[in-house]
Amino acid sequence: MEELRPHPANSSPLTPLGFLERAAYAYGNCPSIVYNTTIHTWSDTHRRCLQLASTLSSIGIESGHVVSVLAPNIPAMYELHFAVPMSGFILNTLNTRLDARTISILLQHGQSKLVFVDHHSTSLVLEALSLFPPNTKPPMLILITDDEDSTPTTLSTPSFDFMDTYENMVEKGDPKFEWVRPESEWDPMVLNYTSGTTSSPKGVVHCHRGLYVVTLSSLIDWGIPNRPVFLWTLPMFHANGWSFSWGMAAVGGTNVCLRKIDVSTIYALIKQHTVTHMCGAPVVLNMLSNSLNSETLNKPVKILTSGAPPPAPVLLRTESLGFVVSHSYGLTEAAGFVVSCAWKPEWDMLPATERAKLKARQGVRTVGLAKMDVVDPESGVTVKHDGSSRGEIVFRGGSIMLGYLKDPVGTSKCMRENGWFYTGDIGVIHPDGYVEIKDRSKDVIISGGENVSSAEVESVLYLNTAVNEVAVVARPDKFWGETPCAFVSLKNDLTQRPTEKEIIEFVRARLPHYMSPKSVIFRDELPKTSTGKIQKFLLREIANAMD
Repeated sequence: MEELRPHPANSSPLTPLGFLERAAYAYGNCPSIVYNTTIHTWSDTHRRCLQLASTLSSIGIESGHVVSVLAPNIPAMYELHFAVPMSGFILNTLNTRLDARTISILLQHGQSKLVFVDHHSTSLVLEALSLFPPNTKPPMLILITDDEDSTPTTLSTPSFDFMDTYENMVEKGDPKFEWVRPESEWDPMVLNYTSGTTSSPKGVVHCHRGLYVVTLSSLIDWGIPNRPVFLWTLPMFHANGWSFSWGMAAVGGTNVCLRKIDVSTIYALIKQHTVTHMCGAPVVLNMLSNSLNSETLNKPVKILTSGAPPPAPVLLRTESLGFVVSHSYGLTEAAGFVVSCAWKPEWDMLPATERAKLKARQGVRTVGLAKMDVVDPESGVTVKHDGSSRGEIVFRGGSIMLGYLKDPVGTSKCMRENGWFYTGDIGVIHPDGYVEIKDRSKDVIISGGENVSSAEVESVLYLNTAVNEVAVVARPDKFWGETPCAFVSLKNDLTQRPTEKEIIEFVRARLPHYMSPKSVIFRDELPKTSTGKIQKFLLREIANAMD
């Protein structure tokens, strides 16, 4: 067999962009995008993406350069996930909740040549461009207008002009455009900046091959059938919507777009469009189950959550409304979720509290991830499968990033010569092989020589019926070194608000005393990233400044 080698017939570069062309044939008349009164079919979406890619390729940007998007989950945002890389450019989706200074830094770092801007974000991006150094050429701007929104827009400002509008770019393009296929499946396709559990975002670069792998792996793992109805409660700018932006084309799904998260709107859209699937961070589950507008569903809706481990009480409340919750784990560097809590039928017989505890675990690797382990960060030796021995979670697989843009040192720190990607998350392996996160490396509180898991303390605090949201961080202590400090937001409809002492006693009754918070700070709302992760670095700064 030595003479058998790769051949052009069997070695086409893998890319998720080809899913769109197939969708136009297989699901041509089926709805692809629904947004208020706008409805597109897969034939429409395929044609529009080709037209936009055609126009983009003719405006003088060299292949391989970065094109950015600053927009919420609207139809244009979905189409750009195909049109930009189909033009030969690298897609960069920006977080709409960042400030102008950060957006300016990211645009300069990625050397973006063009930015598509939602009309609600024009002042933000213009301020960001005004912060560019003198004699630095800013990117061209394209305005995304919204027929469903009556807010007036203009193409001209005193300092910057918008080159065109999004719809004009679509209309001018050639619907028979031959899209730019990658020469190699290792060619970069997207540039994503990490959402910010640290204060310094990094530019994560993914190739066509990795995104192809993670997209199909995610569809298989979640068991998504053909023609699902997917509600976009997860920002597409977060890891490209965990790859479901391309995945919905693969299965001919209906993308129900949503400009902003609103609980009553979510429930209305679920009813109106018979939504079958949606995603969101644990904060979304909390909103759906804690709101005064919460409703029991007529039909079950599958919801995939990822991020911080969802507390058992939140899982129980969400499922009691008719949501079928699946728990996954991933990172921007892994292009989406690569670990999931694969459910076992025998667990259905367990009490609800036990089921919730099992579902809160991260689980086992998906089929797209080659290997996962939990290792001692110094020796690299696998920890015992006892559910208590801790180590760092490491990955190896096809969807791991190419690396951090312009940061070889940062890349080498997490992608090591031993062939593993180090996540920075601290976890354990249970006797059944399932992994559970115990903390972020930076969230381990060392108090009097004892390691305190902030996630464990938070899980107990969520059992308190008065608590809406909570985050536990380390507070410097002259005697103990560090002590747990709890930032707590309470529910709005309380007749009696608990005191700091009562919150501390609540935890002391359920955990070893050294794990109990020594201080409790009440806040109306905790600071979060766009993806629902609580910004602990901001809370640490507050805790560090406390006397």
